[in-house]
Amino acid sequence: MNIGPYVLPNAVCVAPMAGVTDRPFRALCKRLGAGYAVSEMITSRPDLQDSVKTTRRADHTGEGGVIAVQIAGTEPQMMADAARANIDRGAQIIDINMGCPAKKVCNKWAGSALMQDERLAIDIVQAVVAACAPHGVPVTLKMRTGWCQAHKNAVALARAAQDAGVQMLAVHGRTREQGYKGAVDYDTIAAVKAAVRIPVVANGDIDSPQNARAVLAATGADAVMIGRAAQGRPWIFRDITHYLATGTLLAPPLVAEVKQLLLAHLQEHYALYGAWAGVRSARKHIGWAVRALPGGDAFRARMNLLDDAQAQYHAVAEFFDTLHQHMDRLPELPAHHNKPQPDVETTP
Repeated sequence: MNIGPYVLPNAVCVAPMAGVTDRPFRALCKRLGAGYAVSEMITSRPDLQDSVKTTRRADHTGEGGVIAVQIAGTEPQMMADAARANIDRGAQIIDINMGCPAKKVCNKWAGSALMQDERLAIDIVQAVVAACAPHGVPVTLKMRTGWCQAHKNAVALARAAQDAGVQMLAVHGRTREQGYKGAVDYDTIAAVKAAVRIPVVANGDIDSPQNARAVLAATGADAVMIGRAAQGRPWIFRDITHYLATGTLLAPPLVAEVKQLLLAHLQEHYALYGAWAGVRSARKHIGWAVRALPGGDAFRARMNLLDDAQAQYHAVAEFFDTLHQHMDRLPELPAHHNKPQPDVETTP
């Protein structure tokens, strides 16, 4: 799949998730087979451009692959300025957020709330495309099927976005009203794909290699985008790419490999956030990694009481060393084990 001048190595992408898809997590997912990863949402507000949070989110130091940054906001000029600011920081693709369902985002008419005002939505797209064009930076758009069941306008908005210069669309197959609940509407994603010439990426409840192949077949999409199913299970990207290429399933990863991957991720995480903040923000990643494992719930409860990075790091190492005494590989996970998680941090 192409996004402007960039050719992606495969058709499996990491969805942008606020509070999750920071640089260490994106690097981990790319290392494990993801062909493309989008940053967590970065605010377009100029008064927050130099905040610690925004600076961390815009940190691409040493990042491999194509650097894609998602921006969010409600004012065309402000969004254009944010696009230019992130290009200056290394962004090679700018993604516009029209898919976030979080109340604190939608209450400000950003995220999926923009789908209620198609004129404003397209004004934003046009302004961002105009800002990116002189730099040769393609613009992409992530959206939902609509605001609610009675107002599904993804097809109309997709056509308008394509005409305004968007070069790829990612569609989460739910309305904003649904949040992360209820059935995913893959039919609307298929209708979007049939209505435009640019690449379309399918998103929503893709949590296994078999499901990924079925969604690609049902929608005709060019790629799939994985979000919550990658939390604590980043090797899902290599599982899916292998299955799409060969039709065979990989064995679950070795316990020793998972230990090595998680510890390396923790080191990168502490380096980005610092020891004090890093030990706290790492808790969710550790919790996701152990939640389906024997003794995982009890370990998570103990681990959440630790406030020292070194103690946390060693506790994780000891947990997997103990697990390795009982099994060489992780156990097979039941289908659809990834239930919706509580909203992650979404403030700009």
